Amino acid sequence: MSAEPQQQEEYRVSTLELFFDLVFVFTITQLTRKLADDTSPLGFGQVVIMLFVILWMYFGYVWLTNSVPPNTTVRRLLLMVGMGGFLVIALAIPNAFGAAGAAFGIGYLIVNLVHSGLFLASGGPGSATAMARLAPFNLGSAGLVLVGGFLPPVARAAAWTAAVVLMVVSPYVNRRHGEFRIRPVHFVERHGLVVIIAIGESIIAIGIGAAGLPLTVPLVVAALLGLALAYQLWWCHFGREQDMRAEHALTHMSQVERSRAALSAFGWAHAPILLGVVVVCVGIKKTIGHATEHLYLSGALALGGGAAIFLAGQVFFRHRMGIGTNRWRVLAAVLALATIPVGLWLAIAQVAALVLVFGALLAVEEKLGA
Repeated sequence: MSAEPQQQEEYRVSTLELFFDLVFVFTITQLTRKLADDTSPLGFGQVVIMLFVILWMYFGYVWLTNSVPPNTTVRRLLLMVGMGGFLVIALAIPNAFGAAGAAFGIGYLIVNLVHSGLFLASGGPGSATAMARLAPFNLGSAGLVLVGGFLPPVARAAAWTAAVVLMVVSPYVNRRHGEFRIRPVHFVERHGLVVIIAIGESIIAIGIGAAGLPLTVPLVVAALLGLALAYQLWWCHFGREQDMRAEHALTHMSQVERSRAALSAFGWAHAPILLGVVVVCVGIKKTIGHATEHLYLSGALALGGGAAIFLAGQVFFRHRMGIGTNRWRVLAAVLALATIPVGLWLAIAQVAALVLVFGALLAVEEKLGA
């Protein structure tokens, strides 16, 4: 390694940050609703664009509070303003490619301005300097999102896609994100909390799917299978103390390598992890009310494809952090896709098949210590 790991004062995630995450996860709820209402390729594409736009700034706030704890009145008030921006974004999501596009863009600009301002004012010498180089890219992407909100749908999609591209390339054009100082304990805990809250959306999906339906045996069985699948998603991310192993790996990296791992493993890898959860939630929602019927292709794809996307993110995360083996998770992703024809035959059977796939994966990893 090029340098010894930088020792910094560690602290745990504050309750205000957890409150912030609850507001953010409302965007996940809204994206799930949006995709459930329109499972066409166009609808999926719109959800992916919005998710990546939103996640970029959510992850930005994780980096922010990792460097700038919300321990003063001014910081807490500004964080509340950021929450308000995320709330506006979430409220705009269902019609973001329609009449609410401008509201989406305005909310995103607010979130961005608060983030950059707090980082530059309070991030400390290294982080503030790095943020000064990154802020123009962030504000440029926010400008594209804002302008796109006033354009026709096709041009809006193009502008927001350009914003995503700018976000993705900015750390590599800037090449100074290694100056950010990462506190491993706080960083890993914060990402873990948002994942577990997002997985909780699958429980909400069960409740929404069952709303107004008679409590029959097939409905109860489907709900319990949905709960089992949610537990298995949790185990995949947290089982065998994966979060502790990730924290240990980050702690023993140099400052530059730690920042790179934070960007790739907790940024790029967590995007498909959260997208996979959203898509699985849509599949569960569509299954609960039609447990003894066949699913349409969109519903079957949501279950099998969402699980595969989630596992793909897990594989990338574990590979980047150097924790555990991945061949069994790759196989499980392939098998998850193979359950799609089962759903076209019987909805509840596909959920059961996915539970078996994940159950076999977890059993193998437990036995091998993978």
